[in-house]
Amino acid sequence: MLTGHGVAALGAIGFAVTPQYWWGGALAAIGVAGNHVCDMVDGAHARATGQCRNGGELLDHFFDPLSFSYWMIGLGVAAHRLDLAIVCVLWIYATAVLTGIRAKITGVFTLARIGPTEFKTLLTLLGFSLSIVFAMSPQPPIQTITTWSLWVLAALGVGQLVFNLIGSVGAVNRSGAEPDTSEWVSRKTAESPSK
Repeated sequence: MLTGHGVAALGAIGFAVTPQYWWGGALAAIGVAGNHVCDMVDGAHARATGQCRNGGELLDHFFDPLSFSYWMIGLGVAAHRLDLAIVCVLWIYATAVLTGIRAKITGVFTLARIGPTEFKTLLTLLGFSLSIVFAMSPQPPIQTITTWSLWVLAALGVGQLVFNLIGSVGAVNRSGAEPDTSEWVSRKTAESPSK
């Protein structure tokens, strides 16, 4: 899991340096694809060896949006548009929270139509494309490409988030489970003896 996260960070660095170096896009693509391979191998290994733990699942769902956020920030640095990167990071985390809450209420973990695999594939293709454009053009328009890419990702992400939010409200209302109206218990309250 940590290897996959480290490779994801290299991918973000690759995206950030794409305007300066032809290999930046290739490093980004290798980082994104490498993260995905590590994610698949890690889960398959845990299932095959009976090492599945709730903590492992928690970490998996924690690190995925963090890795996606690194890549958006890397693209934002390349495009000189951290405002767009922030929009992308916000929809990534909002989608992660929505997915988790929907799963808690319905008891079914459901990914969006454009889920992590599709998103990683898109970013891998973008990274390789940036390297090819850089290598073939005397004045590579990397900043323009990364800016447009961020605009498209922001628009698609926000659109998908709104669509998924509406669908999720309907799904949890139909789930049949009674709403959780119990009081939240803090650790301090749970550990103190009752009087």
